[in-house]
Amino acid sequence: MAVFEPVPLNLPVYPLRLKDEGAQRFVFDEVRKKFLILTPEEWVRQHLVHFLIREKQFPKSLIQLEGGLKYNGLQKRSDILVYSQQGEKLLLAECKAPSVKITQEVFDQIARYNFVHRVQWLLVSNGLEHYCCKLDWKTETYQFLAELPRFSELQTPN
Repeated sequence: MAVFEPVPLNLPVYPLRLKDEGAQRFVFDEVRKKFLILTPEEWVRQHLVHFLIREKQFPKSLIQLEGGLKYNGLQKRSDILVYSQQGEKLLLAECKAPSVKITQEVFDQIARYNFVHRVQWLLVSNGLEHYCCKLDWKTETYQFLAELPRFSELQTPN
């Protein structure tokens, strides 16, 4: 297996801690406090987490990474789940490798996961393209936004 060579993303550059061990490259996860194998998707996830914390002031303690969920009896993992200060699920993010196009299939995947989580905010990114949408569960409508608001601007779920 070849070592993943990081590629530039459409996100600010962050000083991620990388280390090589043999034929593997690892990245330090600031949320889980451990080194993880660096894959293209992990590269995007780590940049997105740093973006949420540093640019959008999301508290690190309210971010859960790769949490398990059951959908139609199958065990799945959501990439990033953010909770409100009150402990309610607030934002769900799906990360893809930079080489993966953001298609309807990706939106369908996050929508399926959101049947379980029922958050108000969805974020999809491959590190190059980012889509943020606000859901209104009462009216069953959604609105795409030009950018994700800061944590303090997000409201608790409907």
